[in-house]
Amino acid sequence: MSQPERYEMLVLGSGAGGKLLAWHMAKSGHRTAVVERKLIGGSCPNTNCLPSKNEIWSAKVADLIHHADRFGMVTGPVTTDMKRVLARKRDMVDGLIALHLDLYKASGAELIMGTGRFTAPKIIEVSLNDGGTRVLTGDRVVLNLGTHATIPDVPGLAAAQPLTNVEALELDRLPDHLVVIGGGYVGLELAQAYRRFGSRVTIIETGPQIASREDPDVSAALLEMLRDEGTAVHLGAKVLGVRGRSGQTVSLQLHTPSGDQTIDGSDILVATGRTPNTTGIGLEVAGVALGPHGYVAVNDRLETSAPDVWAVGECAGSPQFTHVSEDDFRIVRDNLAGGDRTTRNRLVPYCMFTDPPLARVGLSEAEARHQGVAVRVAKLPIAAVLRTRTTSETRGFMKALVAADDYRILGFAMLGAEAGEVMAVVQTAMLAGMPYTGLRDAILAHPTMAEGLGGLFSNVPAR
Repeated sequence: MSQPERYEMLVLGSGAGGKLLAWHMAKSGHRTAVVERKLIGGSCPNTNCLPSKNEIWSAKVADLIHHADRFGMVTGPVTTDMKRVLARKRDMVDGLIALHLDLYKASGAELIMGTGRFTAPKIIEVSLNDGGTRVLTGDRVVLNLGTHATIPDVPGLAAAQPLTNVEALELDRLPDHLVVIGGGYVGLELAQAYRRFGSRVTIIETGPQIASREDPDVSAALLEMLRDEGTAVHLGAKVLGVRGRSGQTVSLQLHTPSGDQTIDGSDILVATGRTPNTTGIGLEVAGVALGPHGYVAVNDRLETSAPDVWAVGECAGSPQFTHVSEDDFRIVRDNLAGGDRTTRNRLVPYCMFTDPPLARVGLSEAEARHQGVAVRVAKLPIAAVLRTRTTSETRGFMKALVAADDYRILGFAMLGAEAGEVMAVVQTAMLAGMPYTGLRDAILAHPTMAEGLGGLFSNVPAR
């Protein structure tokens, strides 16, 4: 074997945390390379976050047009051209890839396109996409491996070649009847989008509620929203078997609380969770230990069991959001410079981009009970926020959790228009340690969605 090419920083995978670290290290004068199998910039700009939100926005436009008469508009017959929806998304992705290539060039980090696997500690053999092999070694190595959609072990499901989020966002046709297995983020977002494009949609969820990590009142509001738009939802339903081929005809046998039944459809979308991309790449010979679910085992500084090897993003078991992977980058970056940052006590916000969207930060009521944290709960219907009367987006509510014995804001959830932007206001207050009375008594611009925070925090029960 030829002598390995030496780099000061070697990154396997070009997702959010890995690429940011590579660009930073290269700009700082360290010889840096990134090995990427396929997706320049990782899954977020190519197949996941941004492409899905692109098509979800197209679906919102479709919904507005279908209901244009509510706003005094007169339209004729409206149909969805999925080829044009797909073209719009691909144009965005192409632009993002070009942007990433420019950033690699400007930083000085080398992007190596190929499939990498460890052959020894800190030595990676890369089978190049355009042919040939390179052997690389890094003084420091960062794993940014990502995850892929999990296909449950259900008889006939894999053989049916179901869609995952990746394939669903590449459709240039409209499914006649899309059957979605899974009632989490991906399943709910794409189910609503395809219903608005014009497909019949059925959601199958094994648990007692959709959005299982949310409080029952949030889940119930989401369920009502989906059903009002014509989506069928089966709760507590187990898929026993699948026949047929997704994209043609499929038949799913279900066991439900009301008995066994069969659902016939044209396409299946599987959205039941993620599996880390940690198998078959030689992590065992690299001395990198895995946790019980296949994620890379790391400490709170994101260090693996192997010296001078870190893991960032989803493969490290970090919450599966691009913004968390970006914070993983900051932790590694600062600690390499002598800092002492950790993943402990991170205040992680998140949004589900249904319409209206769901945003949450901090504790839910269920989590507070589980942790034995006494809280005061305040709620406000979105219709009480006067901005919604101007836009007719009156569905949803805000909810805040305040400590029972002081004025700390411990959690916030919102199902309503612009929820993510309003959540950022509350998150900032939480990070600053501001008492809830600061938002209650603030002069907030009228008429805005954030203005509702005054009314919400005015509803906090007295101590």
